[in-house]
Amino acid sequence: MLIKKRTGIEIPSSEITPKSVYLSRRQFMRGAALSTAAVAAGGLLAACGASETEPTEAVSTNIATGSSAEESFIQEAMPGPVSTTTDELGDPLNSFEEITNYNNYYEFTTDKERVATLAKDFPTAPWQVEVGGLVNKPKTFGLEDLLAFEQEERIYRLRCVEAWSMVIPWVGFPLSKLLNEVEPTSAAKYVRFETIEDRENMPGLSRGLFPWPYVEGLRLDEAMNDLAILSTGLYGEPLLPQSGAPIRLVVPWKYGFKSIKSIVKIDLVDTMPQSLWMRAAPNEYGFFATVNPNVDHPRWSQATERRIGEFGRRETLMFNGYADQVAHLYDDPNYDTTQSS
Repeated sequence: MLIKKRTGIEIPSSEITPKSVYLSRRQFMRGAALSTAAVAAGGLLAACGASETEPTEAVSTNIATGSSAEESFIQEAMPGPVSTTTDELGDPLNSFEEITNYNNYYEFTTDKERVATLAKDFPTAPWQVEVGGLVNKPKTFGLEDLLAFEQEERIYRLRCVEAWSMVIPWVGFPLSKLLNEVEPTSAAKYVRFETIEDRENMPGLSRGLFPWPYVEGLRLDEAMNDLAILSTGLYGEPLLPQSGAPIRLVVPWKYGFKSIKSIVKIDLVDTMPQSLWMRAAPNEYGFFATVNPNVDHPRWSQATERRIGEFGRRETLMFNGYADQVAHLYDDPNYDTTQSS
């Protein structure tokens, strides 16, 4: 199922890029220097999932290092090639190589050009996600359980707090479907997510730069919004380790560091979770982190962004262009706009 608004500029099916073409395409970025948004004092950058630096070599990896039967099961759950070449605003998709070879994933390294290489053999099957806390039916979901949810195609814009962006064709399912299965209690107000802390296979953890494990959170009404998904793939293929395999959160109206990768634990709680970035740099990163061109990061403007693969800059849209679907979530006068950067 493709979540797409009718805009009158849809691409006809005859013009859809064949799968063999987009998977083999090498679309490198040319001429643009690193923006100052990519430079952070003390080495602190938001984990948005990709970087705007240009790699010297594209790296592809397998989704899992488990059995061939597991890999086949994961592959069969994917819905196949994407059904369009643009998002609902008519913006073209970024290439497979751009998305999977420009990565922020500090559990592996702070060097964005080396994440794919270092994550190549990261084991992503078997996998379990423990869901509990303030719920009536706590459950541990195996990978087969997660893939049993109907897998949908969702083409979303990704806006990094570092002021660059991408358009990504995700595969996944609404987070609300998983939460409904465990039945949050009336006391549950927030959802806390936790990334795997695998010190044997994630060399970046040994550097002690951050308060591991990676933790993120959403308010419960945000988590139940249909736009929030748990992603298992992109471009009709299973997620690669550098992209957060085998399952990650995608919240398109928030800055990319909210979309936590390689999730192993989800808890329903009654107090606001302290995320990794709130603990590491509380003066720069707040809980809500909604995309807002009117609220600058302390060290750079958020009014414009550079789309990966483009030369110029474009204006940043309120809520990353998803205001119609999510603006009502922030009508509460207790919502603190200073927490949106």
